[in-house]
Amino acid sequence: MKRFFKVTLLAVLAAMCALPSFAQGEKTIKRKVAIGRFSNETKYGKGLFYDKENDPMRKQALDLLSAKLAASEKFILLEREDLDVLVAEAGQGMNKIGADYIILGSITEYGRKDQGEQSIFSSSKTQTVEAGVSIRLVEAATGLIIYSDEAKGYAETTTKQAFGLGGRAGFDATLSDKAISAALSQLVENIINKCMDKPWKSYILSADDGSYVISGGVSQGLAPNDIFNVYKKGKVVTNPQTGIKIELPGVKIGTVTVLNSIGDTPETEISFCNYSGDPINTEKLEDYYISDK
Repeated sequence: MKRFFKVTLLAVLAAMCALPSFAQGEKTIKRKVAIGRFSNETKYGKGLFYDKENDPMRKQALDLLSAKLAASEKFILLEREDLDVLVAEAGQGMNKIGADYIILGSITEYGRKDQGEQSIFSSSKTQTVEAGVSIRLVEAATGLIIYSDEAKGYAETTTKQAFGLGGRAGFDATLSDKAISAALSQLVENIINKCMDKPWKSYILSADDGSYVISGGVSQGLAPNDIFNVYKKGKVVTNPQTGIKIELPGVKIGTVTVLNSIGDTPETEISFCNYSGDPINTEKLEDYYISDK
């Protein structure tokens, strides 16, 4: 009897573990992120014929940040050749970018030093690189900075020789990569958390004969039978102290159910949906938005 009870209890526990939890069932929609202006604000490597657009350190930081964000599998990284122009326009121009968030960054510090020790039979040389990186995360829909921080990264290597034999003492170029990467690693987790904590948003692009088209598709994680909330935008008020316009929270009026998606790129993907809820004014679709929360 005891043996039967033990076996039954183990079976029940195994079945409970096999049940999907709410956390496992949560759907993650990838956010569209555009990495915009990433500049090198240091004086390192800037000679007479310095080319800002082809700055190797700027490109180095840009590639490292892109790789780290892509590795998280939570983002769709957009490449826009005209992004700097649109960012410079600010305000409503941000909405034309096609991204949920824009990342602006700069290398604020860069330094390297060599330290050596010499004895009769041996010598050693330690190379150290320090890099400082600043990041701003901008919400494209509002142009507001929702995260800003700076971090420093360090990297070093030591080369030793004995009786004239050993590693060469030339500068290790990989130290720049490692120092910048170390600084970015401290910031990327916060970037991910800030982006994922905020609700995913989409917009109604078209409404005709009961069929609704929203922005977003397969690459972001949308699939048939997914259900999202539909909100009517809140009133826009102006803060008299700052002059900044603030949109009040929207009111949920219904839901959309995804039927299918089409599109060749993340920027052009759309989804066809059914709608259920209060009537939508199809003449003013800009007054509504879709959210996963």
